[in-house]
Amino acid sequence: MIETRNESGWKPVEYKVLVFPHAVEEVSKGGIILATAAVEKEKHAQSEGTIVAVGDMSFTDPTWPNPPVAGDIVLFDRYAGSLIKGKDGKEYRLINDKEIGAIKHT
Repeated sequence: MIETRNESGWKPVEYKVLVFPHAVEEVSKGGIILATAAVEKEKHAQSEGTIVAVGDMSFTDPTWPNPPVAGDIVLFDRYAGSLIKGKDGKEYRLINDKEIGAIKHT
């Protein structure tokens, strides 16, 4: 499920962006159930997600032609930012706006 509302309890500040990472596969393409350690490692390396909230100064650089907004799908650097737990029990990634490499506007 793609998260679009900010129910995390966190509000990013300055140039930070709160992203809900997309789910990581727990079963390989061949049907093998992956080990918990492998799934956890892949969660930290996940590089695609949906923007949930942006800080007040995010994407203010004039080089951003069409800045992303909450609900847009983005690609970001692997291992970027910090993993944080929301009050809703889900894990989010708090990253800098400059770590976003591509935007898929919804």
